[in-house]
Amino acid sequence: MSEEKYDEKGNLIYWKNLEGHEFWKKFDENNNCIHFKDSDGYEYWSKYDENNNVINTKRYDGSERWFKYDKNNKRIEIIEKEYKNIEFRKKEREYLSRKKCSRFELIDI
Repeated sequence: MSEEKYDEKGNLIYWKNLEGHEFWKKFDENNNCIHFKDSDGYEYWSKYDENNNVINTKRYDGSERWFKYDKNNKRIEIIEKEYKNIEFRKKEREYLSRKKCSRFELIDI
């Protein structure tokens, strides 16, 4: 059985499985995941706009992405630190947890 801890708003902030893999999360006042770190060394930080859309992410390896949205809050563009445009495919897969902290499948154009 895994070990789980939640904050006062019900967000999963800590998880550990029987094999010892762990992750930690921090959330802002709108329940957006602003920091994620796991026991394998993967780590990222996220910033959000007033509509709770993620607008910037920074990863442990120094890579950075900016996200643009249309007037309906649909993600329309992702720009990498190297200013290389990439296509966003709507294959969002959850990473060991819930709705807010997830990894996205990104395909180079």
